Amino acid sequence: MSSTPAVATGHHPDPLPIAMTMGALGVVYGDIGTSPLYALKEAAKAAAHGGTVTPEAVLGVASLILWALLLIISLKYALLILRADNRGEGGIVALLALLHARHAQPGTWRAHLLVVGLVGAALLYGDGAITPAISVLSAIEGLKVDAPSLAPAVVPITIAILIGLFMMQKQGTGFIGRIFGPVMLAWFGVLAALGIHGIVKAPAVLAALSPLYAFEFLIHQDFHVSFAILGAAFLAVTGGEAMYADMGHFGRLPIRLAWFAICLPALVLNYFGQAALLITDPSQIDNPFFQLCPDWLHYPMVAFSAIATVIASQAIISGVFSLTQQSIQLGFLPRMQIRHTQSEAIGQIYVPLVNWLLAAATLGAVLAFGTSDALAGAYGIAVSLLMAITTLLAALVAIQWGYSPWLVVAVNGFFFVIDVIFFSANSIKLFEGGWFPLLLAGFVAFLMLTWRGGVKLVERARAKLRQPEEDLIETAVNKCRARLPGTAVYLASAPKGVPLALTQFVKHNRVLHERLLLVTVLIEEVPHVPDEERAEVIEIIPAITRVILHYGFMQNPTIYEGLKLACRQGKLPGIDLSDITYYVGRETIIPSEDIPGMWVWRESLFAFLQRNAERSAAFFGVPTGQVVEFGTELEI
Repeated sequence: MSSTPAVATGHHPDPLPIAMTMGALGVVYGDIGTSPLYALKEAAKAAAHGGTVTPEAVLGVASLILWALLLIISLKYALLILRADNRGEGGIVALLALLHARHAQPGTWRAHLLVVGLVGAALLYGDGAITPAISVLSAIEGLKVDAPSLAPAVVPITIAILIGLFMMQKQGTGFIGRIFGPVMLAWFGVLAALGIHGIVKAPAVLAALSPLYAFEFLIHQDFHVSFAILGAAFLAVTGGEAMYADMGHFGRLPIRLAWFAICLPALVLNYFGQAALLITDPSQIDNPFFQLCPDWLHYPMVAFSAIATVIASQAIISGVFSLTQQSIQLGFLPRMQIRHTQSEAIGQIYVPLVNWLLAAATLGAVLAFGTSDALAGAYGIAVSLLMAITTLLAALVAIQWGYSPWLVVAVNGFFFVIDVIFFSANSIKLFEGGWFPLLLAGFVAFLMLTWRGGVKLVERARAKLRQPEEDLIETAVNKCRARLPGTAVYLASAPKGVPLALTQFVKHNRVLHERLLLVTVLIEEVPHVPDEERAEVIEIIPAITRVILHYGFMQNPTIYEGLKLACRQGKLPGIDLSDITYYVGRETIIPSEDIPGMWVWRESLFAFLQRNAERSAAFFGVPTGQVVEFGTELEI
């Protein structure tokens, strides 16, 4: 149904994808791999609802977590959602590109779908602020098991670790995967060993393998208690969305291999080991993960957990970077600086602005909530809504690809119902902290929609000022007989008409260069465009040529490299790229109440974002010493 992971992700084929599997283990599964630190504890507390947790409740919670992992992560994500790729790339924005929602006409179902998809994309940012906070906090809180007097040090230590994590991002996810992959393998080994240690002491816990325990336990509880248990148990599957968001980094096969061979068995064993401990000693409910360890292992496990939770945070951060790049390329976010941390691997990127904004939100969450128990109330609501939106979009993609609508509705509908149940359960945590990720997500979604609306208004304003090509031909043939020596490249926002910078140049100087290249960059709705399809060259008249450079939404759209490739392919003979001048328009946006569009205050926000976006020349890789900018005022 799609290309192989090796081709899709830009990596060379590997007959035994062990290296990529190890990398996926280090980056993708850190979040879900550290969920045992808090998931079963929170679910058991919800089941006890203030009293002593009963063996029946423990078995019900363990069964619920097991089947959540099997249904949501194993069946839905690993086997179903990973198939809905855009030529190997995953994530919400890749799905929107597959559905061609970017160019939807206002009022159509695709336009509404775009809004839903952008909300889903924004939810990942809200999730990204909570994941590092709750993961690292839950690990450092292990210090309180043996030394309650260390409780005041938990937040400062957590802050220090998180600052180090965000400072490390500039090294790239490939660097982090190589370092942490083996560490994470050891972590899952320890999880499994601790789980077996607990199960041996109370093998009766294996009865929770039956889904009947989860079902019967939930239906015999009060409605509010059942929802609280479901919301807490959902913490065991948070992080599963990183499988899809990071698919372009590692490929489908390594991600599946890491999950089924390593992660799933280790997680199930550990959850059942914790459940076995609570069956034999319900008083250990405050921290069953660390109480499962022998006494002499407590402090080493705190240190090991801290390392593992740094990796847990990496899963979501790398997903946010990937999402940001896709959103910028497809016109949903302003241009930002994107650093490619590995030249030999596509998708290894670092976005400085997003990194530090995410760091500020994460550190703010730690300071505001203070404990993993408090953050558990904020966690889950954004992820569950994101999962429901992903299921919906993947269903529409499957129908678009020709699958039977009845089959798609049956399969995806089943998982969508599960998603909605978990989202409803998490919604009761709205006032316990669930508002925090939703507030962040709402803010990002609003910025995305404002930017997209503003870009459309700017293009409408440009279209009114843009001269047709016939005027340029008339000017070149009859009005500008004098020509400046050399070649000039004019960056054009549209593949038709005359660039505004060229109109300004002719207006003020009344001359043209001997040779003109009108260059437009088009971002296609595929992750990667091959080199042979990069440059489309159209001769308008002799010495005036239009060049359209096609890039995928996961590629770095560099004009200099695109022109160099076109010259090497013989499409632009006689061009010396070291001796040309690039003319770039720099637009000043003026909001106006007299022109139909957005509310003026939103137009003012768009103008602010546009002023602070990275300059076109820098973003598109134009050599700095060869750039001339022309200013234009545009009313919207």
